[in-house]
Amino acid sequence: MLFENIAIIDENFDYQPNCTVGVESAHIALIAQRPLAPEEREQAKARFGEAYDGHNKLLIPAMYNAHAHAAMTLLRGYAENAPLQVWLNDLVWPFEAHITPEDNYWGTLLACLEMARYGIVSHSDMYFALPERAQATIDAGMKANLCEGFTAFEDKPYGDYDMARLNEEFFAKYHGADEGRILVDFNIHGEYTSHPQVCAGVAEAAKRDNVRIQIHASETQSEHEECKQRHDGMTPMRYFESLGVLDVPVTAAHCVWVEPEDIEIMVKHNVFVAANPASNLKLGSGIAPIPAMLEAGVNVCLGTDGMASNNNHDMFKETYLLATLSKGYYHDPTAVSPKQALYAATRAGALSQGRDDCGLIKEGFKADLAVVSMENPSWTPVVNPLNNLVFSGHGSDVVLTMCDGRVIYRNGAWGGAWGGVDVERAKAEVQARTERILASL
Repeated sequence: MLFENIAIIDENFDYQPNCTVGVESAHIALIAQRPLAPEEREQAKARFGEAYDGHNKLLIPAMYNAHAHAAMTLLRGYAENAPLQVWLNDLVWPFEAHITPEDNYWGTLLACLEMARYGIVSHSDMYFALPERAQATIDAGMKANLCEGFTAFEDKPYGDYDMARLNEEFFAKYHGADEGRILVDFNIHGEYTSHPQVCAGVAEAAKRDNVRIQIHASETQSEHEECKQRHDGMTPMRYFESLGVLDVPVTAAHCVWVEPEDIEIMVKHNVFVAANPASNLKLGSGIAPIPAMLEAGVNVCLGTDGMASNNNHDMFKETYLLATLSKGYYHDPTAVSPKQALYAATRAGALSQGRDDCGLIKEGFKADLAVVSMENPSWTPVVNPLNNLVFSGHGSDVVLTMCDGRVIYRNGAWGGAWGGVDVERAKAEVQARTERILASL
């Protein structure tokens, strides 16, 4: 595809008008900050194929959802108005006990279609039935870092759990599948749902196999403080560090109640913090100290969490909240800039997945792109398009999403590995499966 006369957010997250961007195979092969001359244009059309008119449109790096439980679309609107532990123990876990692998497929597929609609090309997913979630992601034409959710309530070695075998099996079969779009991570759900020897065992296996780890950490004040009571004053982050978990690349979701020493630990071990502002607000968990993290050099990325604690996958909403919550909470209008928020939603998310050649509009990088219409009333007037994008933009402004050079969403139509996805069937399947589970509770 040849994007013509289109504004872009460049690799420095600056706005550049009237650009030309050429996509060849899976990569960005041309960026010219000008319209092409007639002879150049004919040569470019012959090389890149379809010419896309970018008038009144903005080309941005596609978004990376750094923390999701995609199949929880099945629970959308179900577990509401409850604090985290009640929400988890009394509502979510009983529902999840009835979810089948096929349910996971349809829940994940619907989530992927929703994400593609909002300019997201990849997600880091912590849930169950990894093979079915991998297939759903492949069928949607997207990418994901998938881990099998692991809670370990028995105090026994990691190797004694079936999860040890499953992790090795899934890693061997799915890591690098679909031309590298599917990657497999390991998982520790959280400090309060595991035991020290299990955490140490997962860490050892991850180091041996060179695997990333996804965790939850310090989501609520009670979780954070009870960890300190159980482990001689150690915070969850210090606890994970002591067991070697942070010796491999880690994406830690939430980190709402982290302390200054935790931030130092995260910087030391290059931990990626997946902020989930909407979920943390909805569950009453709090507001993460994002300005302190950014000032210290923590890798802050952005996620939606699951649909039982957020209700939609609109990363534009998350970007807006990331950029505005800290301004109000700390009484500082400069706390998080639009550039920092957009970087967290794009490049930082890609890096959290180990996808170093993704998340920027840059020659040689993967063509993970979203086209945003600037024609809607909320975009007028356009004084600083980056400000409009972060503070005025909505996921519904996205008119095209491209993953690895393949168009997966365009003007109300979804395309996947087979060239099309039956969105109506996905919606019907999720509705019917949710109704079946609710009837059994």
